[in-house]
Amino acid sequence: MNKSRREFVRDVLLGSSALLLAPGALRAQKKPRADPYDQKLIKEFVVAGHNDLDKVKMMLADDPNLLNCTWDWGGGDFEMAIGGAGHLGNKEIANYLISVGARVDLFVLTMLGKTNIVKPVLEEYPNLIFAKGPHGFTMLHHAKQGGENALKLYEYLQSKGLDKTKVTLAG
Repeated sequence: MNKSRREFVRDVLLGSSALLLAPGALRAQKKPRADPYDQKLIKEFVVAGHNDLDKVKMMLADDPNLLNCTWDWGGGDFEMAIGGAGHLGNKEIANYLISVGARVDLFVLTMLGKTNIVKPVLEEYPNLIFAKGPHGFTMLHHAKQGGENALKLYEYLQSKGLDKTKVTLAG
């Protein structure tokens, strides 16, 4: 019986027991996916991300995979906990979530005043200046929520056409 090189190496490395294995048995086995999270749990985490750092930490300690879960408020309005921290200007929660690996977007980076990151992206993709974040909040709103740290971005966004009279207030 002629064996391919792959079969020969497999048999040598695994011994004769390899002969008993079904073809493809050596391929990595995929882990079955876990069931989707309970929607109430996701909503609770996203709501906590707006203003309750202790609860965010507690929930992540119990279930670290909540970190990037997204709640659907309806009508295409999706939000993660970090997005809630972003539009309310909660730097402490946003920075904590980033420190544990949360996905970050331009809205949160704008609120944090990360001019050196946000401005080059907006220069490359100028129409993103008019993008809307969770609940329809603009980058100008996020810059306003960032306070003194985000003042340079606030002024930059105004110079590029975002109108301060149309900044929405978190509520």
